[in-house]
Amino acid sequence: MQHGEVWWVEFDERRPVVLLQGDEASGFRAMQVVAPAGVDMNGLGVEVAVGAAEGLPFAGVLRFAFPRPDSIPCTWLTTVTREDLVERAGALPSSKLGEIEDALRAAGQQEERPATATDRDLRPGH
Repeated sequence: MQHGEVWWVEFDERRPVVLLQGDEASGFRAMQVVAPAGVDMNGLGVEVAVGAAEGLPFAGVLRFAFPRPDSIPCTWLTTVTREDLVERAGALPSSKLGEIEDALRAAGQQEERPATATDRDLRPGH
């Protein structure tokens, strides 16, 4: 189970998540895949599309809300345990992981994550 993998998790129903951080004692930091908003998100947030290329049977998004004064944004960030992970669906390419990292930074939800051997191998020139 690694950063960037897509897994099915049993919440109130079976839903896909993308692992944003590797296995730690407290679990995996993950984001739930949701349906696209279907409205203009300009100024409110950003959506990163995921779908069949990542192993999902449908098109969905990872949605990141921008911070705004006097509001609490809805977030689909969660922590899951190894036991919550039901079935691996696929993995995101490094280009998609870059989009997610950019969206996390823009939404003020970025946490420092130690580089792994896989991350180092994906950097240009390595």
